[in-house]
Amino acid sequence: MPSVEEVIKKLKAKARPEQLEGMARYAIVGEGRLGVSVPEMRKIAKDSGKNHGLALELWETGIPDARIVAGMVGESDKLTEKQMENWVKDFDSWDVCDQVCMNLFDRSPLVVKKIHDWADREEEFVKRAAFALIASLAIHDKNTKDEKFTRLFPVIKDGATDERNFVKKAVNWALRNIGKKNPPLNKAAIKLAKEIKQMNSKAARWIANDALRELESDAVQHRLRKKFGDIP
Repeated sequence: MPSVEEVIKKLKAKARPEQLEGMARYAIVGEGRLGVSVPEMRKIAKDSGKNHGLALELWETGIPDARIVAGMVGESDKLTEKQMENWVKDFDSWDVCDQVCMNLFDRSPLVVKKIHDWADREEEFVKRAAFALIASLAIHDKNTKDEKFTRLFPVIKDGATDERNFVKKAVNWALRNIGKKNPPLNKAAIKLAKEIKQMNSKAARWIANDALRELESDAVQHRLRKKFGDIP
């Protein structure tokens, strides 16, 4: 297994400092960022293999690129609640938040507990993490009953009035991903979006209108019918 020093050396070899200014325009920031592309980070993580000890060491470097790789090489069965809390408090960029949630945290048995915990938190990226987890679960959890997702609807509805950009976009992401999962969840998510649209909140109206635009679109409806057939 590679050492943390070897992984950092690989990351620095793929650094793209000329991209940092452009990345910052998309709020991809963080002290010490190297500008490594996600495909390159995935390759480095794949070459490194799963190694939770390495993940912990990479996280401690504080380098955003290294922290994304940490999420890729971490082992979900070795995650503790303390570690998840320590890491989530360090989130300071939406890409680190989302990558760690979709590559590691959403596989933890603690995922539903952390969704509820973090959705009630005030820190912007901690709260975003709750909805990034819902969005990731909707993609990766292939076997769970629909009820697991509909039980999260109150969390989505409560989060829809948060006007902060990184939160409202994650709430929208979570709603859209659930609604693209299958026809019954599509109908349920559209109903929820229409309820959110009636809320007295600019963020809620944006979340709802954007979600409805996609979930009711011909493209999404055609894909669902093609995959699942017509469901009354």
